[in-house]
Amino acid sequence: MKRRLQDNLRRVRDRIASACDRARRAPDSVKLVAVTKSVGIYTIRELLELGVTDVGESYVQELVRRAAMIREAIERIPLSGSLSAGAAVEPKWHLIGHLQRNKARSVMPWVTMIHSLDSLRLAEDLSSGAEKAGRRLDVLLQVNAGEESQKFGVPVAAATHMAEQIRSLPALRLCGLMCMAPLIDDQQRLRRIFVRVRELFEEIQTERLAGPAFEQLSMGMTQDFEIAIEEGATIVRVGSALFEGLEPSAKAPPA
Repeated sequence: MKRRLQDNLRRVRDRIASACDRARRAPDSVKLVAVTKSVGIYTIRELLELGVTDVGESYVQELVRRAAMIREAIERIPLSGSLSAGAAVEPKWHLIGHLQRNKARSVMPWVTMIHSLDSLRLAEDLSSGAEKAGRRLDVLLQVNAGEESQKFGVPVAAATHMAEQIRSLPALRLCGLMCMAPLIDDQQRLRRIFVRVRELFEEIQTERLAGPAFEQLSMGMTQDFEIAIEEGATIVRVGSALFEGLEPSAKAPPA
């Protein structure tokens, strides 16, 4: 399993590097977030051993459950591999799916960044929870650039005003924008969507509607991350390409 995971990771990193080369960017300008919803805890641990520490989940319950299990596993047997031997390094958890307001509190102790902020009321709840927890929470504003009725995210026309409002909340740090493109084969349409989000990102930066932390564009998944990188993505969210050929629920072998 580890060899297959290594091979998959190498191929994904090669694809990232090739896309960066076409865009005349450095490969380290793009962060890989591994979307782990299809694999088990043992596979996530192997991924950490290989040095991939940014991990994404779509559902709050799964993120909380997996984060707790991984923490317990690392405390029992520290990571080695590509990380410093014996270092108890935990993953950085990214919530990439929709977050309901009534679940904002439960995710607070675990999440590093929320990619799917899509309303002012949710932003206010997150800021209040982060303030009570004594932390400042990194968030991305989700934009529905594809104008899909079944997807979450603020309309493009409302994004600049929303960015200004989020900036005023004391315990949130607005770090950029996120979009989820449609699952289509039309590469020109995908490119137009990514360009639209990048231009919006640049407008918010130019107008100084967000603070200095506003530097991230989370765009692109397995089927389209190369196009997203070519159009400015700084974070890509990859699952299927990383875990191809692995058992969906691979578990640790008996102790």
